[in-house]
Amino acid sequence: MLGFLSARQTGLEDPLRLRRAESTRRVLGLELNKDRDVERIHGGGINTLDIEPVEGRYMLSGGSDGVIVLYDLENSSRQSYYTCKAVCSIGRDHPDVHRYSVETVQWYPHDTGMFTSSSFDKTLKVWDTNTLQTADVFNFEETVYSHHMSPVSTKHCLVAVGTRGPKVQLCDLKSGSCSHILQGHRQEILAVSWSPRYDYILATASADSRVKLWDVRRASGCLITLDQHNGKKSQAVESANTAHNGKVNGLCFTSDGLHLLTVGTDNRMRLWNSSNGENTLVNYGKVCNNSKKGLKFTVSCGCSSEFVFVPYGSTIAVYTVYSGEQITMLKGHYKTVDCCVFQSNFQTTTKSQLNPAFEDAWSSSDEEG
Repeated sequence: MLGFLSARQTGLEDPLRLRRAESTRRVLGLELNKDRDVERIHGGGINTLDIEPVEGRYMLSGGSDGVIVLYDLENSSRQSYYTCKAVCSIGRDHPDVHRYSVETVQWYPHDTGMFTSSSFDKTLKVWDTNTLQTADVFNFEETVYSHHMSPVSTKHCLVAVGTRGPKVQLCDLKSGSCSHILQGHRQEILAVSWSPRYDYILATASADSRVKLWDVRRASGCLITLDQHNGKKSQAVESANTAHNGKVNGLCFTSDGLHLLTVGTDNRMRLWNSSNGENTLVNYGKVCNNSKKGLKFTVSCGCSSEFVFVPYGSTIAVYTVYSGEQITMLKGHYKTVDCCVFQSNFQTTTKSQLNPAFEDAWSSSDEEG
């Protein structure tokens, strides 16, 4: 360790290498934290979570009871055992509470003063964090399954919305109206995700077994319809392309935006090159997916080798993104896990035998000295 720090100080090592290596060690040692708890507010299942990217301190949760809760993750008491308290909540007695299950919550990417929520009550709501009042409400004709704001865009304020209908709707927070409709899917839209690399690139997943990449600036919209066979069976007829042999109900870009992960009810997870749509053919084995709606999974950020965390029954399966190896199963829940989020600042380390493939040079002989 000392040798590594010395090399970094003299400019011989990448300053981020230590951080990436330590983040990797922490992921590989993850287990249930017995000294930390989260205050229970929801009366039913929790469908969605989001940690704000500005400070990484506040977490939103949305439940099947229609309630939204805002938690403070910071340990202000400095005690070894503590409970993350709810700062506030939008409960059943709130005049603007969602009438049915909340399916997605998301912080505004550039400011903690605003967040969004969507629900089975056919609405997307924009909230003022300070007053807990709605700043805007978008109403739809169909049940809303998913929505997403671009984590990087400074050029637009579009919210992509997936509903029970086959059309992807883009809501403009600036104008307060639905500005675009993307047509091409044949069944309900179960998941949507903006690229973390490009402002105008959007990925959508549908019950029609298809995943589409869109450039929302283009009149035609759709750039690529992903094909699990890489064109060998469809003979380049794009309308025949399918990403999975079942409903596609989960999407997640890698943190650098170069790849896209998808999950389907065919119990498969696939990794795609997001620039050309190629199926990389990484084999993750059977990835159990019994969700009847969207499956919310997540990827790591800042590790030497990135990982993907997928709800798997009452556990969370952890895979390496680029090799497909299942590293571990995170256990601790008693019932089905519906969603998960990754926050590198709150990882907890445990002493465990690490997979030698992930050990870095600095963590062996240098550490002993």
